[in-house]
Amino acid sequence: MVGHFVQQTVNALTIGSIYALIALGYTMVYGVLKMINFAHGEMFMLGAYAAFLALSLMVGDVGSAGALALTVAFFAAVLATGFVGVGIERLAYKPLRSSTRIAPMLSSLGVSLALVAAIQILAGPQPRAFPSFFPNERFEFFGGSLTTIQIGILIASFILMGGLQILVTKTRIGIVVRAVSESRATAQLLGINVNRSISMVFFVGPLLGAAGGILYASYYGVMTPTMGAVVGLKAFTAAILGGIGSIPGAMLGAFILAAVEVAGTALLPIVSFGTLGTEYRDVLAFAILILVLLFRPAGILGEPVSEESMVYKREF
Repeated sequence: MVGHFVQQTVNALTIGSIYALIALGYTMVYGVLKMINFAHGEMFMLGAYAAFLALSLMVGDVGSAGALALTVAFFAAVLATGFVGVGIERLAYKPLRSSTRIAPMLSSLGVSLALVAAIQILAGPQPRAFPSFFPNERFEFFGGSLTTIQIGILIASFILMGGLQILVTKTRIGIVVRAVSESRATAQLLGINVNRSISMVFFVGPLLGAAGGILYASYYGVMTPTMGAVVGLKAFTAAILGGIGSIPGAMLGAFILAAVEVAGTALLPIVSFGTLGTEYRDVLAFAILILVLLFRPAGILGEPVSEESMVYKREF
């Protein structure tokens, strides 16, 4: 019993850390532009394909890539995806900033479909085997097991999440981005380059999403052009659960969602006497989204928005 609990905890932490990296992109964009970027899940997918392409160009046979090639491919892929995110913002979202909120959201849906179609044309629609970015060794403890792949994913994810927290709270860039999120008009009057700040958000968010995509593909050993669809929606659910617009909330929501998903995967066949299998675990994630929207739309760490606060923050 203890070993089973330990194993499920390790699995939840591993999956939750990947969800958190993606959820942070959703919450950052919403925090600054009050926009849901539905193309963010495709940044997750692009990260995996960009890393695969980089490895192919460097070593040919991706399965024989060494530690140096894997490291270079990781950083090249996340940086390239970050710049793609900036380009998408400039072309598809910036011209619509003065429009209603629905316009950029619909634009993001179009970008999402276009990216999936482009990858299907260029790389093919079939799944591809993805190399592990970490050595695969297993350690037994307390009746459970922990692999070096899981250790690597946890370390990489927490370094990236910690780096983002430092960037937002301790640096000038973070102060500027937070000022823009409070009021773009006021920030512009204070001499802040609003466009550059928004570009930074669209660079960092896709960068983290791409890192999540590489870690996810490395963990499961496969990548597909549509891998960002369901995982992206789960990360969006995590951002809503924790409180969209809140960076700590996105992280918290991701780990809670992963814990529910892992526990549900283990318990569904038992409580349903075999009627429901592990394939129904996605239902739990979207059930959580519905419940949160019904009973606490602001999320766990989000701030409820009242009419008075909307009037107070309105830009005249």
